[in-house]
Amino acid sequence: MLNPLKISEMLSQANQMQEEVQQKLAQTVVEGTSGGGAVTATMNGKKQLLKIRIEPAAVIGLGGDKPDVEMLEDLVVAAVNEAGRKAEEAMKSSVQGMLGGLKLPGLG
Repeated sequence: MLNPLKISEMLSQANQMQEEVQQKLAQTVVEGTSGGGAVTATMNGKKQLLKIRIEPAAVIGLGGDKPDVEMLEDLVVAAVNEAGRKAEEAMKSSVQGMLGGLKLPGLG
């Protein structure tokens, strides 16, 4: 028979671990770049976009005098997607570290 006090204690520990993971992810910062560093997206481990940096050369295109908006849009999307992948990796790493290497479905 399960001890209700043990279940309550386990749930409390799980909630505490979840809070710790969330705090750690909020403090984790990753960057994704594209176009050889022309665009950099900075994101936290919770996949919140914190900053976009665009080099001036990316705005005017490669040596032209007319801005290449479509190219810049593609670079921004690529940088954000890369940062998102890195944030996902950070999240998996944090969760696995807190669980002490347990093999749970869906966590890697």
